[in-house]
Amino acid sequence: MVKRTSFEGDACPIARALEAIGDWWTLLIIREALFGLRRFGEFQSKLGMARNILSVRLRSMVDQGILETAPASDGSA
Repeated sequence: MVKRTSFEGDACPIARALEAIGDWWTLLIIREALFGLRRFGEFQSKLGMARNILSVRLRSMVDQGILETAPASDGSA
């Protein structure tokens, strides 16, 4: 069995991106964001993810600078 290696400090941008993505849910969230989804509920209904898993993934992606939060244009939370 191959031992997983961390690529966090690697010079290769592809290796660092793989380290940030880490799992298939994150890649699916990125895909939906590129297709225009912006709200938590939109991601949740489109992907069918549990709310707690989606929340953790989105928070991690914001912390890593992959996504950013912004106020809703309609004034809601």
